This record gives sequence, structure tokens and C-alpha cells, in this order.
Amino acid sequence: MITVLAGGVGAARLLRGMVRAVPASEITAIVNTADDVILHGLHISPDLDTVTYTLAEAGNPETGWGLTGETWQAMDALDRFGGPTWFRLGDRDLGTHLHRTGRLAEGAGLATVTAEIAAAWGLEVTLLPMTEDPVATMVTLADGGGTGREAGGEVGFQEYFVRLGHSVAVDSVRFDGAENSRPGPGVLDALAGADVVVIAPSNPIVSIGPLLAVPGIADALRTRRADTVAVSPIVAGAALKGPADRLMRELGHEASVVGVARLYRDLAATLVVDTADAGLADAVEAEGMACVVTDTIMSSPDVAAGLARRILGMPAEDLTPDAGVTPAAGASRNAEARR
Repeated sequence: MITVLAGGVGAARLLRGMVRAVPASEITAIVNTADDVILHGLHISPDLDTVTYTLAEAGNPETGWGLTGETWQAMDALDRFGGPTWFRLGDRDLGTHLHRTGRLAEGAGLATVTAEIAAAWGLEVTLLPMTEDPVATMVTLADGGGTGREAGGEVGFQEYFVRLGHSVAVDSVRFDGAENSRPGPGVLDALAGADVVVIAPSNPIVSIGPLLAVPGIADALRTRRADTVAVSPIVAGAALKGPADRLMRELGHEASVVGVARLYRDLAATLVVDTADAGLADAVEAEGMACVVTDTIMSSPDVAAGLARRILGMPAEDLTPDAGVTPAAGASRNAEARR
């Protein structure tokens, strides 16, 4: 059994490869919900939807979000009325948000609704919201970002990421409501019962950070450190997509695989890095983590599957889940023994 801590695009691509390496029914993804937002009266869960659509082979490969073959008549109509359209919702995508919002209004929990949506798309992977309680990623802008706001002004994550194009400097990030939240149904069991726990190559600050802020999740992860493998989202000092590298620098972290190791060393015993960072493997290990070097740039589902097999320690072409002790798992245990 494999449990993956997941954000959006990077996690979705890894999961798409992972289902080619092991039976999908053996995979559970715990997904960030601190990006969730209410717009037009609808409850939108961007990371859950990105993972769902990607696993269903229905996601838009060009944007990394939304559905392929979308139309935009609803947004065009809203624009005619002067409504906010900076967060684009396609006509097909709206069906997901309408279902989610209606079911939540009926009293269903987010975990139940997520399972319904996944089943409707034919997914066998178990998707779990990190919490059913409201948690919101809030970003403090360093200088107003040309938005007319004063320096130190705070905005929600979607306004920072989408409306402002995540191009403005950041002073701090906090997860509003996290301290009073509880792990979602099944979350702690998935961490405790996994043979391997994987921290996906998602933004460590705003995608994985919210999961770790939910009381109980980080503690559960620490108890599984020897069996936990993290994949660096930073390659050669840069993020492949999104602002992970800039956020790390702006918040005082080194934007490198070494900086990622420092963030995860208490939670995971192994860090998987790209071949471009092979020269930093010793520096990663000096931080107390074993380092596995492989191709982490998931340019295709086949490459993603190869990465998944390497994370799980399976022979390159072995599609079965019982390939024995994995190089990553073995490295994890060796790192734990040295710790």
C-alpha cells in the first residue's frame, strides 16, 4: 500500500505514472485543500480536481489544470455582466463544482463528495482531502505587488497564484484555520498503514506545507520517516512549474535540492533528485537523508512511470507491486539507521 502526500500538477503527474507501476487500488493520495476557494457561490477544490482529471486522462496537458476540450460560454456570459472572471472555470468543469457544492449543502462531507467524483471518473486510486475543516493558504505580499495594496497586505492563495500570476514578492505564508482543523477521514489510517509514504514533487511551501500544518499529520509522518520518500520539486535550482523556487528564496530557504532536504529531513529518510542535481547528492546526504538520483522531469506518462518505479524500488520494467525491498526503501532504512 502506497500513500502519497499531494498538491496539484506535480503530484498528479507522479500519480499518473504510479498507476502504471502498481495497481491503482493500492494507492491513496492525501490532497491539499488549503487552495480551495468559494467563487460564484461554488466550492472549488483545485488540487483535488487536478489530480482527478489527470488520473482520468481528461486533464488539459497544456495548462495542467481544467479539462481538455473545454468551452467557456459561462465565463463569457459572466464577463458580459462584469462579473469576476480572473479564475477561469470551463463549462464542463463547472459540473464538478456544482455537484460538490450541492452535496456539501446537503450535509455530505468533503471526503464523501471527493469519493463520489473520483468514482464518477472511474478512478480506483483513493483520494482523501487532507481535512474537511476550512483551511486557507494566506499570502502576505512584500510590497503590494503593484496591486494597489500596502506592503504587508494579505491575499488568498488563488488571488496570489492566479490573479497576480504568482509574480509578486512574498513576505510570509500562513494557513488560516489549520490549528483548529482535524485530519480528514482515513488520512491518519492511510499514513499508518502504508508500506511506503511518498511526498510528491509539489511545492513544499504552499502544497505540502498545508498538509503538515493540520495537527496530527506531521507527527504521523515522523513515525514513518524510515519508510517515507520525498521527491524534490526543484531541479537545478528552479521549479519546473510554479513559484516554488521563488517562494523558498523569499521565505529564507535555499532554492535547491539541499534546501528541500532541510525542509523534509525530519519527515522523510530519502530524497529523490534529478540527474541534473547529481553533484549535490553528498550535500543532501550531509543533511541526514539518503539521496537517490534519477530522471524526475515527467515529460511523459512513461517517464513518470519510470520515476514511480524508482521511488518504489521496482525493476525498470516490472509492473508488479511485489518486487521486493526497494532501493528507495532500502536507502530510507539506511538513513534512519544513521540518524
